[in-house]
Amino acid sequence: MVQGRYKKLKEFWPYYVREHSHPWTRRMHFIGTTNLIIWLCGAILRRNLAFVPIGIISSYMLAWIGHFFIEHNIPATFKYPILSALAELTMYGKMWRGQMDSDVAMYTKEAGSKECD
Repeated sequence: MVQGRYKKLKEFWPYYVREHSHPWTRRMHFIGTTNLIIWLCGAILRRNLAFVPIGIISSYMLAWIGHFFIEHNIPATFKYPILSALAELTMYGKMWRGQMDSDVAMYTKEAGSKECD
């Protein structure tokens, strides 16, 4: 997508991957998503909805540390909240399966070759 807003995860994914090109940014997201899952499980097990906002806030804080202090960019969540959430789950699954590094290599190489044109 050259201009405008992304509308589908498939077209958003390369952008999202490039925004998470540093391995520690991805690790912070992975820790944050795992943290969220733990808090959500705690909320269910304890039947305590107070755990939900704690999980959400602490998870975002971990991810945003990666963006602001490691990647030095603005989180895509601010502009694309739904697509970012879907991409986050996609990235989380790919990291569990060991597939995320190949996507990073593909999309960062692709972006580099476009810049040289």
